[in-house]
Amino acid sequence: MCARFLERFFKPTPHIVESPPPPSLSHGPGDGVPEYRVKPYFIVASVEMGNTTTKCILTGTNLETGRSYVINKTVTMSRDVRRPLPGETIFGATLDGTELTRESVTELVRDTLIQCHRDAHLSIKDDLDFVVRSTGVVAAMDSPDQVGDFVIALANGCLAAGVPPRKMTPPMSIDNLPPKLRQFSFADRVVFVGAVAGVVPPVGCTGVEMVANEMEGELAMAGIKEGAKWTPVDFRNPCISIDFGTTLDGRITSDVAPDEPNPFAQTTGNFCGLAGAIPDAIVRGTGLVKDRTGTALDLFGDHSIQGVFGGRKRSVVEGYVDRCHEHIDIRIVPPDRTRFGRVPVCAEVADRSGVALIGCDSGVNGSETPALEEIGHEIYAKHGMGMLTEVVDRVCARMALRLIDVAIERGMVPPNSSIGFTGRAAISGRKPEYILEGITARNLYDTPNDHLVFVDDGLARGAALMGRCMNSLGKPKTPLGGVRGGPCIMSRRIKIGK
Repeated sequence: MCARFLERFFKPTPHIVESPPPPSLSHGPGDGVPEYRVKPYFIVASVEMGNTTTKCILTGTNLETGRSYVINKTVTMSRDVRRPLPGETIFGATLDGTELTRESVTELVRDTLIQCHRDAHLSIKDDLDFVVRSTGVVAAMDSPDQVGDFVIALANGCLAAGVPPRKMTPPMSIDNLPPKLRQFSFADRVVFVGAVAGVVPPVGCTGVEMVANEMEGELAMAGIKEGAKWTPVDFRNPCISIDFGTTLDGRITSDVAPDEPNPFAQTTGNFCGLAGAIPDAIVRGTGLVKDRTGTALDLFGDHSIQGVFGGRKRSVVEGYVDRCHEHIDIRIVPPDRTRFGRVPVCAEVADRSGVALIGCDSGVNGSETPALEEIGHEIYAKHGMGMLTEVVDRVCARMALRLIDVAIERGMVPPNSSIGFTGRAAISGRKPEYILEGITARNLYDTPNDHLVFVDDGLARGAALMGRCMNSLGKPKTPLGGVRGGPCIMSRRIKIGK
């Protein structure tokens, strides 16, 4: 009771993990040498093309400690991809309508990958160990399986940059690994069965993926698990991971009994639809960004802040937040929908498979985003930038909490679970603070801050972790698999392999 009383005056600070640079080693005066130059590091390139940004993020994992660092990050705007040339086939578009061809995507990925390595003074051929590709550009595709065409374009970009094919697929045995990795790999004792960070991906009874950006959800979950290692939060199964990029993705995982022979958690829920596209619509109404391609990222950036907004206008803020949420639809995706929030889904397959598909939309497939633009115009014209910033943060926080509420209604948030967020529309501004307040108000946990974490660059961290899983580069002393508070699952994996 005393702690609750004090919390009124001393609010806990959310656990926000920002990507740390790798440490340097110094043997005297002058600049130090980056640790990854002299110690055993597993270097992974995460190549992501989303609706808003295209990134190549180089992460290095110290194989002695299991800690991951961001070595370099190259970010370009996806809207700047070159226009289709005559004779090229347009196979998709971003949410803002930027048309894409296999050739244009290949060139953008190639140039971004080369630039990232050049800036870091690393060789793609000699220093890079693995590449993981992912995309959130699913809005103009007709079905989840069409994402395969996009992934091929990403792969072609990697090959064009000089990435050997063996650095994009798991090794067949420990002998296929580079000598520097073999002593840290358990590939001779365990078999990679497709589980990343102790979770088996969902597959419907037809073998079809239930949501188009399935891989992004998998990477986000893995990345939040890795990022949480920098905090006191034990973010292991059962957990809820939500990626608030331009589009929404993420997963809900099951608990696993200590005596269960199969140590892997099942994916019991998926998130899909619109996320950052909602605040983008609000911001476009102000006229401060481009009408079609402008984003909230252009205006506010992607970093968290701490501050105080004038309480006298709180009721005005809440009024605008309520009006915005009248145009935001968050619920279990109906079985008859093939799209939700413009994202292709197989909702019927998810329903038959017992997987909760939780979606976020504005109207039907974004049909009410013009109404959000009008509200954004009114806020900025009448009250200015301070009010706009506060409304956007509150709108996004309420979106996050409504998603959690749907999971609660389905009984998918047990007391031993943890909740993690990544993506610009959840970790920037004061959103983490407001989300923590909402989780606390729901009385889900005795100590809410020990069950909640916000992680920067979740997809890149997840790519690094996926690369480690594929190469069986685990750290049993600091496990990522298993359940909250439980031991490493390595022994049970070895037993299964036998």
